[in-house]
Amino acid sequence: MNSRRQFIQNVSIASAGAVLLPVTGMFAASGSLKGKKILVRSGWQTVNIGDIGHTFGLLAIMEEHLPGVEIILWIKSYDRGVAELLEQYFPKVQLIKSKLEDNAADVKKAFDDCSFFIHSSGPFVTAQKELQSWWDITKKPFGIYGVSLDEVGSDLASLIEKASFFYCRDTESLKYLRTLNNKCPVQGFAPDSTFGIKIYNDKKAADYLQAAGLKKSGFICVIPRLRYTPYWQMVNRAPSESEKERYAISMAFQGRDGEKMRSVITSWVKATGLKVLICPEVTYQVAFSKENLYDPLPDDIKKNVVWRDSFWLPDEATSVYKNARAMVCCEPHSLIMAVANGIPSIHVKQSTDTRKGQMWRDIGLGDWYFLMDETPASQISMELLNIHNNYSDAQKKVKKAMDYVRAVQKDTMLVVKKNMK
Repeated sequence: MNSRRQFIQNVSIASAGAVLLPVTGMFAASGSLKGKKILVRSGWQTVNIGDIGHTFGLLAIMEEHLPGVEIILWIKSYDRGVAELLEQYFPKVQLIKSKLEDNAADVKKAFDDCSFFIHSSGPFVTAQKELQSWWDITKKPFGIYGVSLDEVGSDLASLIEKASFFYCRDTESLKYLRTLNNKCPVQGFAPDSTFGIKIYNDKKAADYLQAAGLKKSGFICVIPRLRYTPYWQMVNRAPSESEKERYAISMAFQGRDGEKMRSVITSWVKATGLKVLICPEVTYQVAFSKENLYDPLPDDIKKNVVWRDSFWLPDEATSVYKNARAMVCCEPHSLIMAVANGIPSIHVKQSTDTRKGQMWRDIGLGDWYFLMDETPASQISMELLNIHNNYSDAQKKVKKAMDYVRAVQKDTMLVVKKNMK
């Protein structure tokens, strides 16, 4: 226990006075949950392996820490093979695909049968409407797990007050929540549920790595990002006025952001002679990464660089990531998947991204957290080479971070268990 308290004290945000988690053992773990049913709302979209990963991570965490509980997954998006992947890895989990507005019988039955409703990780309270309906109809408890916050309106504030817990996935969101003087009884920190992910497609990954000429620990993964994700492009609809404005910002910054990431790639290849895999977290990044990272590279560097030309599901991606030497990424969820598998990973955060980037510092990886606009490429490259040249130390740092993450997962699931009695 003392070592965990000491680790929390070492987290940079702790100095600001944030309390990160309840103490293990605060809630008794006694009592069986056999026969209890819990409703999970997740699966916000499938164009992003991070949004897919939320679901698989939370289900894995719950199955580990809440044995005997029957899980009903109310999923929002399940195309691109996600439904089949869920059936493969979680055959005992009942899947509901209906929309709230359908007034469907399966949703009504889940409301009747389940004793608790949990909202999975996301960029905000994505399922506010569903949570509100649950409360209005059933008056049964619910909780929100691993979510970032930006602005909280009066309706959401009222809903949060009725929640059994609200776990923010970053302590910047938690600090903001606490300024609201909300009456939610448990307000704490729980890293993004994707940290719990345990799905792999080792055969598919091995075939890909062999075809690409990539050997275990002989390459790094690099993932770029536009300043704002163009979701309107990916669903083939016209952009709103605000989306047009955001896209203009993305276009204004893509050149300098790409140049910085290419500089890191070039420094890595020149210093180590090892390879680079440029790969996507979001569907648009397949073409975007070729145009902005791969194509402009000089030929002598490009020969050591592989561009992945297709999107993938998180099982294959995770199996590839765990074979990498390290990762440099502007997206947080591939970083999470890599670190969860012991791979040192550097987060290059853009100013337009949400508060979730704070999570890297919250779990003790602040040395690998850089702001895109404020950090020269040379500094990122220097830290990447430091990881490479002192790899055992980097692995120890990853293990320490993940030990902490798993301790928080255990503690927060005890809170879920308490509220299901």
